[in-house]
Amino acid sequence: MGDYTVIGEVSTLIQRTLDAAVKTVSGDALAKLDDLSETVSPSPPKLTVFLYEIAEDPPSRNRPHVRPDPANPQIVRKPPMALLLRYLVTAWGVDPVTQHRMLGVALRTFYDESIFAGARLTGGLAAGADALHFTLTPLTLDQKSLIWYAIQKPYRLSLNYEVRVVNLDATEDLPASPVRSRELVPGLVTP
Repeated sequence: MGDYTVIGEVSTLIQRTLDAAVKTVSGDALAKLDDLSETVSPSPPKLTVFLYEIAEDPPSRNRPHVRPDPANPQIVRKPPMALLLRYLVTAWGVDPVTQHRMLGVALRTFYDESIFAGARLTGGLAAGADALHFTLTPLTLDQKSLIWYAIQKPYRLSLNYEVRVVNLDATEDLPASPVRSRELVPGLVTP
C-alpha cells in the first residue's frame, strides 16, 4: 500500500543507492538528501539529491476504481494517485574532475539500474507490484537556470532525474451499487 510515506521512501532509496555508488570515486564520498538552502561543503565530495518537483502523471488519471477488499465487492476506492518525482542531483567536490566523476557514477548507476522493482523496494513501495522507472530528463539551459534561480543559488552542473510512477493510495472507501438487472436492446447486425 502506497501511503503518505512513499515520497520519502523514494528519496531515501535514491540516496542509499547513490551513496553506495560514489564510494568508487572516493572512500569518504557520500550522497545526501538536501534542499540546497544552506551552503554545501565540497569536502568530503558528495552528491546532493534535491526533490524539486512533484507532479501528477497525466496518463494515469483515468484509471478505474479499485476494490480494496475482494471479499466485499460493494466497496470501491479511487485509484492511486500516480506521481512523478523530479530530482536534481548535483556533485560537490574540491576540484572539477572529482565533481565530473561523481556525476559519471550517478549516470552509470541509474543507467545500469533504471528500473527498481521487487526486493529493491521497501516499506510502502514494496506492498505493490509496481516498479519505479528512473529517467534522465533533458532540460534546456534556461529551465535549469530557472531551478537554480528559484533556490537562489548560482548555477551548477547537475543531473535531472524523473521517477515514475509513484502510487499514493487513496484512503476513502466509496459505496458501489451492485448490478441488479440489465436490459438488452436488439440492434441491427449487418454483414
